[in-house]
Amino acid sequence: MYSFLHKSSLRIRRSKIVTQIRQLSCFLPLSPQKQQTHYSELSPHNVLVSPKSSGSHCYGCQRSGVFPTRARFFATESSAAASDGLTVEGIISNNWNILDENDGDWKSHAAAVAQSIDLIKRRLQWKKLKVRLGMLSAQVNKPDLWDDPVHAGKISREHGSLLGKMKEVNALEQELLEHIDMIKLAREENDEELESESLKALLNMRRNAKEKELEALLSGEHDSCSCYIEVQAGAGGTESMDWAAMVMQMYKSWAQRRGYKVIVMEEMPGELAGIKRATIKVDGEFAFGYAKAEIGVHRLVRISPFDSNKRRHTSFAAVAVIPILGDGSTHVQINESDLRIERFRSGGPGGQHANTTDSAVRIIHIPTGITATSQNERSQHMNKASAMAVLQSRLDQIEMARQAQLNAQHTQSLTDITWGSQIRSYVLHPYRMVKDLRTNYEVSDPDSVLEGDLDGFILSYLSASLDKDENDG
Repeated sequence: MYSFLHKSSLRIRRSKIVTQIRQLSCFLPLSPQKQQTHYSELSPHNVLVSPKSSGSHCYGCQRSGVFPTRARFFATESSAAASDGLTVEGIISNNWNILDENDGDWKSHAAAVAQSIDLIKRRLQWKKLKVRLGMLSAQVNKPDLWDDPVHAGKISREHGSLLGKMKEVNALEQELLEHIDMIKLAREENDEELESESLKALLNMRRNAKEKELEALLSGEHDSCSCYIEVQAGAGGTESMDWAAMVMQMYKSWAQRRGYKVIVMEEMPGELAGIKRATIKVDGEFAFGYAKAEIGVHRLVRISPFDSNKRRHTSFAAVAVIPILGDGSTHVQINESDLRIERFRSGGPGGQHANTTDSAVRIIHIPTGITATSQNERSQHMNKASAMAVLQSRLDQIEMARQAQLNAQHTQSLTDITWGSQIRSYVLHPYRMVKDLRTNYEVSDPDSVLEGDLDGFILSYLSASLDKDENDG
């Protein structure tokens, strides 16, 4: 009796799985043997069209009918759904709680994945992408497209790029709903092993989707570039110079945490402590995309270590971030006649470690007054090359801002950051808190932030910027 019931259960499960496989096969490409006179590439059905009729047959789900062609598919596409009709949009509208990975159940993991998919769609401007892709698909199918090879190549590349993005998002949605179906099936069958495996797969997808969400947030024109980070002390003398040094060290630690290479390009020490100004080069993929969240003024409130009366002081430091575009992307041609090059001896605080030769180089771009300094290379020639690279990046950024009217933050980062543009407050006394004034993201552990734990602030800013772009659009 037990054997009969066990086999019956297996047959039921096999039947359900076969049905799911048939449904999923509708999203798979046709084999060459099964391709007949017509195949709708992006239809959710593998379509065989009979030469003798206008009807179509899907060998995957065994249904017949008139299925949309490629051009019409984009206009009629519906969201992927689980076996019970649940969609990604439905998961979001249900407001399932999103808990930590270690505490979450399957609904929590599914909600986190759905949230990531929704953010990716918003970043891609999903509705506009589908409309544009439909237009491009119609052009790609025109028989005379390649009469103009240059235009055809442009259309083909854009079509391929958008098509790839759409397929990737659709695949994410489909994978999520498959995991949900398998978990529900496992519970119906009381199959703890299948449920455990499906839950692990869903958790792994949650982590992968978070990475893809981050990639979507960093899809700006120059986000993948390396960058320069500049820190300048504000008014307040030694207090602000010490604070500027703390901020610069915070960025060095952050960059090292992310595995970026850090090079000190320029450093002007303060008279008693800290720095007046410093520039570092952060070399690595997406360095600018992350660091651009730090542009603005950073405010510190603490009991001053330089005040014998132990009074509370407020200090300011301004941060600018500039992308390094590379030789192929520069916009500004620099003429030697527009440059004034000064050479001097470099040294640390109090004249320590001073070079015995005039190897440090300062370059002034006379038409704009912009300067760049390098003093840490071994030779004057290498310092000049480093200073020129910094100057080129600064001039390029100004030109981009002028031509494309880039974000006002970028313009400020290269000209004059006003002390009214405070973005973050670091309070060490009378309480302990770091709060971003743009997003209201806050933490109660300033020490970890000053040691380079900035990802929470950066991600909250990037997400908020996405919402702002949508509202402005």
